[in-house]
Amino acid sequence: MRNMMKVVCLVLAGVWIVATADAMIMKPLKETTMTARGTFEVKMLPQPADAAGGPFARFLLDKKFEGDLDAVSRGQMLASGGPPSRSGGYVALEQVAGILNGKRGSFVLLHRGTMDEGSNPLEVTVVPGSGTEGLAGISGTMTIVIEGAKHSYEFSYTLPGR
Repeated sequence: MRNMMKVVCLVLAGVWIVATADAMIMKPLKETTMTARGTFEVKMLPQPADAAGGPFARFLLDKKFEGDLDAVSRGQMLASGGPPSRSGGYVALEQVAGILNGKRGSFVLLHRGTMDEGSNPLEVTVVPGSGTEGLAGISGTMTIVIEGAKHSYEFSYTLPGR
């Protein structure tokens, strides 16, 4: 009887250890929102008009980020409107490649902005699923601040399990 009790206790202890280990493996790691800050330079290269593509201005983007994000990006922008009316809008996609707070990889940013008589709401978000290498699974939003000719960013982001 004593041996039977020992066997039952050992079996129950084994079941508990396996269940605890499985729960620890399956438990998702907490995501923490992090913030990266710095400056960037941007070159906007006007492209020829494309009548078949609509009455939009098109630009190639070439950026260099410094600070917590040490990276370069390449992208394209479509814009409508302009200075005479002080109203308009733009959309852009850019692929950012480099090092974000020590993690190497790339991701794509999607821009959507409007301008209406001096008000300039702008949304810049990470395209879901676009992260690679150490930045796989990244999500977040970027705030861009323009003061004169100086550009800075604040990037709030999360990485899975980090």
